[in-house]
Amino acid sequence: MSSNALVLDYVRTPRGKASAKGSLHGTSAVDLVVGLQRELARRTGLDVEQVEDVVLGCASQVDEQGADLARTATLLAGWGDRVPGATINRFCASGIDAVGQTAARVRAGDLGLGVAGGVESVSRVPMFADRGPLWTDAETIRRVGSVHMGIAADLNATIEGMGREELDAYGLETQQKAAAARERGAFARSLVPVAPSDHGSGLDHDELVRPGTTLETLAGLPPAFAGLGEGGQDAIALGAYSGVDRIDHLHTVGTSPAMADASALLLIGNETAAERAGLRPRARIVAAATTSVNPVVMLTAGQSAVEAVIARAGLRPADIDVFEFAEAFSALCLRFRRDLDAGPDRLNPNGGTMAMGHAFGATGAILVGSCVEALEDRDGRYGVAAVSGAAGLGVAVLIERIPS
Repeated sequence: MSSNALVLDYVRTPRGKASAKGSLHGTSAVDLVVGLQRELARRTGLDVEQVEDVVLGCASQVDEQGADLARTATLLAGWGDRVPGATINRFCASGIDAVGQTAARVRAGDLGLGVAGGVESVSRVPMFADRGPLWTDAETIRRVGSVHMGIAADLNATIEGMGREELDAYGLETQQKAAAARERGAFARSLVPVAPSDHGSGLDHDELVRPGTTLETLAGLPPAFAGLGEGGQDAIALGAYSGVDRIDHLHTVGTSPAMADASALLLIGNETAAERAGLRPRARIVAAATTSVNPVVMLTAGQSAVEAVIARAGLRPADIDVFEFAEAFSALCLRFRRDLDAGPDRLNPNGGTMAMGHAFGATGAILVGSCVEALEDRDGRYGVAAVSGAAGLGVAVLIERIPS
């Protein structure tokens, strides 16, 4: 017998700069998750032994983020021996996939109450640290066409005939939205400060937002990926994709997602679990979709997943009140906006990952939670969160707000 998959609560850490100077560099990924698990139990009054599984996304499962981090964190959080844990990897779409998979299990009746989310400490476990063949083996890279995401972004901009000015304009827009949202306390309900410790300074806000950004400062930034292109990445991309004869390198650090350290968790359960826990459901996870596209073009997969999940639910893009779309570079956001007629008021209304940071495995879970909050803020009904991942993977989740 099927059940509804209900979002009962959502918590996240601030997003810290993914560098040795970042405020969360002194806090391990496990500790980021443990802090959220303890806070989730405290604020909900949850009997943690009712949780039947903890599923986390993490893109670089090596060193501190290896050995099934979800199980390790759950034990360290004091949730008891009988709460399982699993860590999954679908690259940048790992966290949103954890949410989608957990919701599917709840709908199928295989799970009554679970925690889904993600984590990434990019400052401590850098991108490509797992040294998989997709990143390090020359023959695999050549055969797959596995280029850097920035090369794929510039390729997409070239395919679409986009100019530097429109890419910069989107970069400014997302910074302005994020700064305004942070100023008015839009994230206060879900944000759980990371306390100072012997190893770190702690953090109580998203520290990557740059309120002073202007078109002039963005215009002065050099292309970020031209060097990679000249070093052989352009040749790989053009050899695998025959639609253009050159790649115009237009994206800069101001129109690319900023790397971040962060974690996020959602409590997801059926009606019986919600009643037993005494929690009012905030939203229903209606459906999820996973798609893939050409691994060189790569970054269009999030949009294809959005289109698939909307169609699966029998809806149209016009029915969606909020799109939380991982800002994998300006070009893909402009393409999304054009194709789905998603104006600034519906697409990332509180800013996105270019302004607030991309914490790989955590990003998708943050976007689902942000989508719930944005729907509550504007009394919307339907929202979609989506992420594009490496090698042409995309995942989207469709949610419906439950009015209070």
